[in-house]
Amino acid sequence: MHTDAAWRLIDEARAGLPQHAGANDVAARMEALLTRRWPVDILGFAQPMWDLFVNSCRVDLWVAAYLINGGASDDGFDAFRGWLIAQGRTTYERALASPDSLAGHPAVIEVATTGDDLWGEDMIKVVWRAYETVTGNALPDDATTGAHPDLDPLWDFDFDDDAEIRRRLPRLADRFLRDGA
Repeated sequence: MHTDAAWRLIDEARAGLPQHAGANDVAARMEALLTRRWPVDILGFAQPMWDLFVNSCRVDLWVAAYLINGGASDDGFDAFRGWLIAQGRTTYERALASPDSLAGHPAVIEVATTGDDLWGEDMIKVVWRAYETVTGNALPDDATTGAHPDLDPLWDFDFDDDAEIRRRLPRLADRFLRDGA
């Protein structure tokens, strides 16, 4: 199975929710949809969901998460990527092509004024929880392959360098950085 099936599942989950539902609501709906399937079918979603998380593990997206959420630890960045995946394929692919595109997303515009965070930590474990619910067992260790990329060689970015943030992510910087940089 590839990510197209995961995107269809995410779309199906989103279709059953109110327009402004949160990422964890999408995750709960996905889990409910998955628990209606056979264990082997649930396992088939493990790798595609993992691939979506791995492919979004990038420094430029981390900086976007840092701006949007007023900081982003390792776990916070994971939760942000869960939120991003829960928004659906179009938003996800636009953000991978240009993280600055998130500046126009309605939820990002809203948190710029409310100071809330965009988290979707429940998206990280959707497949694991559904599998455990159906089988009573933990997801097998070999259900996914591949590791997060090593960001250290790419980590030439100072999160406190407002001028560099403005250069790389001008629209997000306009929304989230205060005057003075």
